Amino acid sequence: MPRPALRSRTLRRVKKRLPGGAFIIHYLKRRPSPARCAVCGKKLHGVPRAKPSIIRRISKSKKAPSRPYGGNLCSSCAREKVKEKVR
Repeated sequence: MPRPALRSRTLRRVKKRLPGGAFIIHYLKRRPSPARCAVCGKKLHGVPRAKPSIIRRISKSKKAPSRPYGGNLCSSCAREKVKEKVR
């Protein structure tokens, strides 16, 4: 039986096969939910689905698209927002 800290379902269980043919269970943290658009709620493209500790380490250009409202709004909502500002 695993130790009490690993019995929780907050950790996901991954079965790994060993070279001898036996299977063991690795307990890994779950991946965060994808970033979503602030207006329509669609998944944002170009924004990594990673833990904050990992996002902190990657370069700024890989964190979000470089367009206005990149990382906050999807491309279609950002396009509408820019059109509103111009009018």
